[in-house]
Amino acid sequence: MNQDIPRGIDPLATTLACTLAQEHVADIVETLNEQDAATVADVLLALPFERAVEVLDQPEFAEAPAALARIPQPRAVALLHAMSADRVADVLAELDEPVREPLVRQLDRETQATLTHLLTYPEHSAGALMTTEFVSVPESWSVGRTLEHIRRVERSRETIYAIYVLDPQTRALQHAVTLRRLISGDPQAPIASLAPPHKPITVAPETDREEVARLITKYNLLAVPVVDLAGRVIGIVTVDDVIDAMIEETTEDVQKLGGMEALDEPYRQIGFFSMIRKRGGWLSILLLGEMLTASAMQVYEAELEKAIVLTLFIPLIMSSGGNSGSQATSLIIRALALREFTLKDWWRVALRELPTGATLGAILGVIGVLRVVLWQKIGLYDYGPHWLLVAATVGTALIGIVTFGSLAGSMLPFVLKRLGFDPASASAPLVATLVDVTGLVIYFAVAAAILTGTLL
Repeated sequence: MNQDIPRGIDPLATTLACTLAQEHVADIVETLNEQDAATVADVLLALPFERAVEVLDQPEFAEAPAALARIPQPRAVALLHAMSADRVADVLAELDEPVREPLVRQLDRETQATLTHLLTYPEHSAGALMTTEFVSVPESWSVGRTLEHIRRVERSRETIYAIYVLDPQTRALQHAVTLRRLISGDPQAPIASLAPPHKPITVAPETDREEVARLITKYNLLAVPVVDLAGRVIGIVTVDDVIDAMIEETTEDVQKLGGMEALDEPYRQIGFFSMIRKRGGWLSILLLGEMLTASAMQVYEAELEKAIVLTLFIPLIMSSGGNSGSQATSLIIRALALREFTLKDWWRVALRELPTGATLGAILGVIGVLRVVLWQKIGLYDYGPHWLLVAATVGTALIGIVTFGSLAGSMLPFVLKRLGFDPASASAPLVATLVDVTGLVIYFAVAAAILTGTLL
């Protein structure tokens, strides 16, 4: 345990620190995320220094900013100095200005410059995700000299997946040599002799993190270097950072697909009024959309009065169109995220969704017709003397509505992306609301075509 525990720490926190000290860091983070900020701060003070740094370096440690704000300033600065630069940038970005500024001022100039640089990049870019702690050597070095260099700097580097070989004059990236190739190479051989024949896979600092994830997956990389316009390495994005970022990205997309703003914090930690704000806005928009459905029904009020039986199938008609649209939207959003196609391929998707929607609509139409026929024949409900026409109306309307729902649902993500919005904003409730209105119009247009002269 830490022998320099400051006075005034809660004894219960000291006991908890003793228990956690021998646990895996992931289990420590999970436990601390369930505690209040004051307890977490006391536990971090009671833990051995290196152990506390290890905990703070975990992206999953949501309580890190609140805990650092409660830790005595000298200790907090020491912890920040020992943490990886990219993690420090993330933590400081979440601290309020009155707390952040005094901490930043006490960091050394080099660290301050690094943090300032990292904090200037857009939130979801490679620059914001990268770490500046990597191993690079001149192209003129030997394998043996490189290995000796790694032994000296290993403790100050977050991860060493590859060694980046630079031009001795320009410092531009020339090669990337994996650690596996390095340790199996001849110590007398030049480091460049171990490099693969192709150029290193690199990204610019402004590259979106989804594109970084795609490249890491495509080329089976453990890390990808981030280079400036001159080709100099300014950082690396590691696969573990990408996994964390993609979990966050997927969480945001799922929340948007559910018809709400993405949460900035875990569900258990977000405040009541923040939750209302995140969910209330979209619910209000969707309610306004559903008001159009009521307006559409008012337009066809006369038809409904003549054929009350048509109202029985409105929920079935509306839900089928909304469901087909939501299916198509989910598929296209995911395909766009995985770069299976681009905006220029919208017509290919439309040509595929038209027959797919028509076929699915025909399947549902047959089920709808069978429902009317079965209920009429076994006496569960009397649809009147024109029940066969009612069945034909339901079946035909389902074909049209499901076809339209599939086409509209597949095209909406393209429209949003073209306008510069996140395609995930095409949430299932939004698609369902849009298709509800058009579904009613299609339903009553089909009814007018089939039932005019009989029920209408």
